[in-house]
Amino acid sequence: MDTLDKKIKEIFYDEYVYKDDKVRSIFSGFSLPSFIKDWLLKKFLDPETDEIDEAGISRFLETYIPTNGEKLKGYLISNPGRSRKILSRVIIQPDVKSGEIRFAIPDLKIKFSDTLVPGYLVKMHPELAGGELWGVLELAYEKEERRGYIKLIDFKPFKPYKVDLDFFVEARNEFSLEEWVNLLIRSMEYNPAGFEDFNQKLHFLLRLIVFVEPNANLIELAPKGTGKSYVFGNLSKYGWLISGGFISRAKLFYDMSKNTPGLVERYDFIAIDEIQTIRFSDEEEIKGALKSYLENGTFTVGNYRGVANAGFILLGNIPLNSKNKPISSLYFRELPSVFQEPALIDRIHGFIKGWKLPRMHEGMKVRGYTLNVEYFTDILHQLRKKGEFTLFLEDRIETSGKVDTRDKKAIIKLASALLKILFPNTLTNPPSKYELEKYCLEPAKRLRKIIREQLSYIDEEYSPEIPTIYIKG
Repeated sequence: MDTLDKKIKEIFYDEYVYKDDKVRSIFSGFSLPSFIKDWLLKKFLDPETDEIDEAGISRFLETYIPTNGEKLKGYLISNPGRSRKILSRVIIQPDVKSGEIRFAIPDLKIKFSDTLVPGYLVKMHPELAGGELWGVLELAYEKEERRGYIKLIDFKPFKPYKVDLDFFVEARNEFSLEEWVNLLIRSMEYNPAGFEDFNQKLHFLLRLIVFVEPNANLIELAPKGTGKSYVFGNLSKYGWLISGGFISRAKLFYDMSKNTPGLVERYDFIAIDEIQTIRFSDEEEIKGALKSYLENGTFTVGNYRGVANAGFILLGNIPLNSKNKPISSLYFRELPSVFQEPALIDRIHGFIKGWKLPRMHEGMKVRGYTLNVEYFTDILHQLRKKGEFTLFLEDRIETSGKVDTRDKKAIIKLASALLKILFPNTLTNPPSKYELEKYCLEPAKRLRKIIREQLSYIDEEYSPEIPTIYIKG
């Protein structure tokens, strides 16, 4: 073990896991997100020897993680009166016409039309009223005169950890900034040794902004193979990844036909991958809804007025030349027309240059001790609620000259997110003025400046410059 390994194991005794290629092979054949894998690794870890009970994990997977939906349905039907417990992702949907609540398990091809959630369970677990979640589901088959259905007879939400944010904040004091950055990268399931230098590591951590800051909106364009989809689709149960295809206002904001909220009210962030291939049911309708939501976190659909704090991150590929630079200085020219309107682009807070990040290779896979992903992403989720970081910044920021409101708001929001990521102990052990400027304010200004520059290429009314903002003192 190196020094960082020892610190992680000693300080985060209940929250660490050990990862290597052998550990990853245990889950071969099972399509599971990282937070489920890490929970199982911790569950079957001997803390004295750091040995993984591989046989125990295999038995658990075989018992509680079915991979064949038809086989599961066949078991339930042929064994009436007997139930089966599984750990799975489930989508809950109210049926307005029948007055019933149904569920679907997409990974097992179990449809809403085949299922039922009894009312008593919804009273016990209000989260079963609608939406998507992970949990332990107890299923049984019941048949009435005209039809049979798979019934959810018991439910336990997947919330295995009680996260103590104060402990995490205090633990930050035990790590240097470089050690802390390496810990964060390991917790995202990457190997810090696979990066070129410290600056590239910091650039990689920009992806965590939407995890920790409410209503933060970003664009990242990068070549294929830089891990965009993995980070935003695999680490956290609080985020939702849309990979190309068709998007409707009902899916994002509110479905009037089903009286159900959309993704923005159910998740911390929405990542729209393969943005070049996205199609919309009604571009003008989506454009109007997005402009309102990106501006102030509110939207109106019919008589429904919603308020949410989910951020958006738009992910796409960008062609590069032989020097690994974009072929065109117009970064947005291949995006859908919705995302080329200046008024909408201006509501995006910052732009991440994904071409500055390394492509995935074997050396990028995490090896050694790291934080459990489920624990880590729960910490990031809790940091979203800490508005004190924004107040801390606002008290220390000075501006001069004409200041555009959206620019200032964007820069403070991005700097606040970086403060939470790099210096979560700010409120008890504040970073120096130098650290605040170098690692929080200056990167935030760079992210925003790219948006201003791209706007100026599209519309001459926009200046490529951002306001003069600095730390007082």
